[in-house]
Amino acid sequence: MAVRSRFQQLRSKWSRTFPPNLARLMLLTCAALWGGSYLIAKFAMVAIPPQWLMGIRVLGACTCMMLLFHRVILPALTPKILVPALVVGVTYWGTMVTQTIGLQTIDPGRSAFLTAAYCVLTPFASWLVAKTRPGMINLVAAVICLVGVGFVSLKSGGSLALSTGDWLTIATSVIFAFNLTFLGVYAKRFHPIALTWVQFFVAGVLFIAGALFTEPMPNGAWLQPSVVAAFLYLFLGATMTAQIMQNIGLAHVPPAQASIIMCTESLFAVVFSAMFWGEAITWNSIVGFSLIFAAVLLSIIRKRKN
Repeated sequence: MAVRSRFQQLRSKWSRTFPPNLARLMLLTCAALWGGSYLIAKFAMVAIPPQWLMGIRVLGACTCMMLLFHRVILPALTPKILVPALVVGVTYWGTMVTQTIGLQTIDPGRSAFLTAAYCVLTPFASWLVAKTRPGMINLVAAVICLVGVGFVSLKSGGSLALSTGDWLTIATSVIFAFNLTFLGVYAKRFHPIALTWVQFFVAGVLFIAGALFTEPMPNGAWLQPSVVAAFLYLFLGATMTAQIMQNIGLAHVPPAQASIIMCTESLFAVVFSAMFWGEAITWNSIVGFSLIFAAVLLSIIRKRKN
């Protein structure tokens, strides 16, 4: 008891003395790492097909989580978690497979903003799953987001057109909204770390199975230094390091501020894409991205106030 009390005192002291601005910088860095992951994944998929890329990345995360948190994960692996594991695993797989395949044919910044629409759609997914009725502000945000997507799809001749990659990315935001809703429901019954592990495991198995049946087998091109560096960024940077910084930042920054900082992920994505991929940012893209970002902010601020 004395050791536990001493630990709690040290933890409390660390929490009080941790610089809030450093915590905000961590969250901003986290958003930048996630924003950069769209561009890095685009580079990596030149050599590695999308399902192989995600399968190795997710199962690698599973391995690390089991090594670090096996005392939490193993006791939770009972028949009761089977259905939740399948639900969150399949929806997570659907989210990532549509996003990565869509990313093959559209620019990283465009992908990031279309994916960000999940923030607007989540209240409606929650309405269907958890019977939590969305408010009027959610309807307003949805309309703003829809108008923003319209501007993104506006072509030079004034016509509206979305490519297959655009539609797959929009499907990503829809499926992700349901994935987050189911995670919120099941997290009340199971430890979040255990739930995250089974989600990654089920999705990883589906990714590898899909890769074996639909994609070329691994080859020597995967071992090119640039490809290995891209994968290390996705695994160590955008997954593990970003998650750690997010957890620390959320402990020292008010939720409303943290949400706004983290949703800058899509802004970083489009900046990096314009700088290093050559993504063309037209006036209609700027208007569309701005409207989608405004809708996301509206949804986040409203959600945090409730």
